[in-house]
Amino acid sequence: MSPLSVPGFTGHRVHVDDGVALNAAVGGSGSGSPVVLLHGFPQTHLMWRHVAADLAADHTVICPDLRGYGASDKPAENGPDVYSKRTMARDVVRLAAELGHDRFTLAGHDRGALVAFRAAMDHPQAVARALFLDILPTLDMWDALHGVSGAVGFHLYLMAQAPGLPEEMIQASADAFFAHFLDAWTTDSAAIPADVRHHYLDACAAAVPSIVADYRASAGIDVEHDTTDRENGNQLAMPVTVLQQDWGAALGYHAEGLWRTWAPNLRHHTVSCGHFMAEEDPKLIAAEIRALTDR
Repeated sequence: MSPLSVPGFTGHRVHVDDGVALNAAVGGSGSGSPVVLLHGFPQTHLMWRHVAADLAADHTVICPDLRGYGASDKPAENGPDVYSKRTMARDVVRLAAELGHDRFTLAGHDRGALVAFRAAMDHPQAVARALFLDILPTLDMWDALHGVSGAVGFHLYLMAQAPGLPEEMIQASADAFFAHFLDAWTTDSAAIPADVRHHYLDACAAAVPSIVADYRASAGIDVEHDTTDRENGNQLAMPVTVLQQDWGAALGYHAEGLWRTWAPNLRHHTVSCGHFMAEEDPKLIAAEIRALTDR
């Protein structure tokens, strides 16, 4: 078995929008509720390889590459909606429906968690339960990054700039840029072995414009969408689990309190592993997803 595959899973290419198809690995027993797993930055669906193989014993599991990432299509950023989390969330709901699942548990890490948040907000009829790994919702994230402690999010500000400069800067040293996050955000380098690391770096180097567009949307149209939800008092009614590192002490916020304003039916835990927790502690993450599917 190649380490660059999820054992027992098959590849699918599913059209979800005009000129946009998602690459997805699909596997599992066919029993239990379906589970959709969304990857983060700077990764692809391969980050779920251990968790997906575990969950496949008693669930159907779908692991897509997000629009703009991995082997999924990367449309040009010809408007603010192309990489909005609303559009990317709609991709995911359409993908699941095309694969025969109108209702599912949705788990997301990092960027994928922001897509999962928007999917749960916009499509509660489809998202039965949601798990978010190591993020804050977009509005709270921007509020939390302040003063010198906000330097941890330098890439957010870089990629928020108008098209041109961020893409040029990142493409000039793509491996060093993306490798920085793989190194800085993990506490166990063995969790991302060399072949997987090379896969991530190659995939990201080939997707610089769309990755930047994804981040640019989070400083623009995604803020608008989240602001509207906050002003209207919209919340996530489904059971929600959030697992996070303890960044609150460093950045001066109370993560559970921020999350509870969005998700009253919340189970929040602080974990001891690094940001890439699905690779550093896959047994924990698989157990948390199973516990969520029972709620």
